[in-house]
Amino acid sequence: MFAGQLIFKQVMEFMPLPTFRRCVAKYQGERRIRKFSCLDQFLCMAFAQITYRESLRDIEACLRSQQKKLYHMGIRGRVSKSTLADANEIRDWRIYAELAQHLIAIARELYKEDSFIDDLDETIYALDSTTIDLCLSVFPWAAFRKTKAAIRLHTLLDLKGNIPTFIHISDGTLHDVNALDILTLEVGAYYVMDRGYLDFERLNKFNQVPAHFVTRAKSNTQYKRRYSHPIDKSTGLICDQTIVLTGFYARKDYPGALRRVKFRDEKTGKTLVFLTNNFTLPALTIAHLYRSRWQVELFFKWIKQHLRIKNFFGTSENAVKTQIWIAVSVYVLVAIMKRRFNLQESLYTILQILSVNVFEKTPFYQLVTERDYNAETSSPGKQLNLFD
Repeated sequence: MFAGQLIFKQVMEFMPLPTFRRCVAKYQGERRIRKFSCLDQFLCMAFAQITYRESLRDIEACLRSQQKKLYHMGIRGRVSKSTLADANEIRDWRIYAELAQHLIAIARELYKEDSFIDDLDETIYALDSTTIDLCLSVFPWAAFRKTKAAIRLHTLLDLKGNIPTFIHISDGTLHDVNALDILTLEVGAYYVMDRGYLDFERLNKFNQVPAHFVTRAKSNTQYKRRYSHPIDKSTGLICDQTIVLTGFYARKDYPGALRRVKFRDEKTGKTLVFLTNNFTLPALTIAHLYRSRWQVELFFKWIKQHLRIKNFFGTSENAVKTQIWIAVSVYVLVAIMKRRFNLQESLYTILQILSVNVFEKTPFYQLVTERDYNAETSSPGKQLNLFD
């Protein structure tokens, strides 16, 4: 019988404790704290994420039922609903935000060799946002409309490994296009965005970095064609043009040339028009790049379904941001574990296995390996992708 670490502890072994302690010290997270440390808070909240707990009382009941195993999970303080609520309310959310950013850097390094589009070695990002509806009377700081509250997650997803590299949490009133003002652009990278980010003054800044963007044109965009490039219409391409903007303000905000690619999707029958500042990639690759933007939509759908970011354990802005950043940290920790163990399962499958085995002492990679063996011997099945 294996007498090693609990499954939960095996996952938390991938957490960089020296970095976490530096973050705690930086924001004085344990000032005048005696018993329930920031690490205890993180581990309790991570347990809630992994096992799909619904409330602070739920967390307290489950952990207290396994009192003898808490020490082996790394939890030293006494777990109680009120103590955890106070910790989420008071301790600076930036502790967990900086921890998540450090984990993201580790994960990106592990996934950097993954191929996404064969023609490109540069980093490809998908930029989008999602809105999480809240109750205005409970979350008055997140006012969105007269009778509604909401927060918005502006996310930049690295499509190699589907790792979120930038997350900005705002109230629901921050428009998508304003997120470009707080985004630090990477030289040579590709940014794929929908029409919500179409602002020519802001897009012109990509040329100054330089970086590449791919977005969709609006139906009322005024332009003049300069050149038409040859295309293969059997691929769904309709035209590939070099254009300049002719609208008074648009021409002033973006004086340079743009590339306009028109494409008809055979699956949906829709005709899409793309704008980009890249003139070297094949036109069909531009269309494929925009199609890849759907990965960030799947990411939002996935985290809303499988991480606890719709039902919050606290009502203050600090508590909400703390919960979101710990949820992101858990997501990235599992992504790191998946690569370190060279697991073929999707993150969804790994989290499902974790959720029912956190108190077991079997090596985690052995659980997944045995599952793979049983699946192969029973039925062929298909390989799951990240969000299956």
